[in-house]
Amino acid sequence: MTKLRPEFWKLPLKKLTAPEWEALCDGCGKCCLNKLEYEDTGEVVFTRVACRLLDGESCSCTQYDIRHQFVPECVTLSPKTIHKIAYWMPATCAYRLRFEDKPLHDWHYLISGSRETVHEAGESVRGWTVPEFEVPEDEWDEYTIEDLS
Repeated sequence: MTKLRPEFWKLPLKKLTAPEWEALCDGCGKCCLNKLEYEDTGEVVFTRVACRLLDGESCSCTQYDIRHQFVPECVTLSPKTIHKIAYWMPATCAYRLRFEDKPLHDWHYLISGSRETVHEAGESVRGWTVPEFEVPEDEWDEYTIEDLS
């Protein structure tokens, strides 16, 4: 495993190494929820409908390294693309927080030291998603979540 610098998450995003960038993810799984973006208002609304690759228990992608083979539209988040994507990331997302120059939450594993605190704090999607193959896309609006954006 690549050694990460102490408190690297406090650095500007463009100064992070690739392993540090990946390590910034809090493991909540919220970015893997399907979203609806209303053309007339530009509003982005999260749904409980999860990407077919999301493991609802671990809140991680089951095929992360090759996810684009299965989900070509899956976003590649990077320091170069964050400015285009941050607006629809969950408000609690470490990438969005750091892009907005805000600190990480106490439940983030880099602060707490445990990958479980995101779940214990109720900040992950563990246990409440619906797989996208169970819900027709034209019914996603029946699964919207009001408090994630």
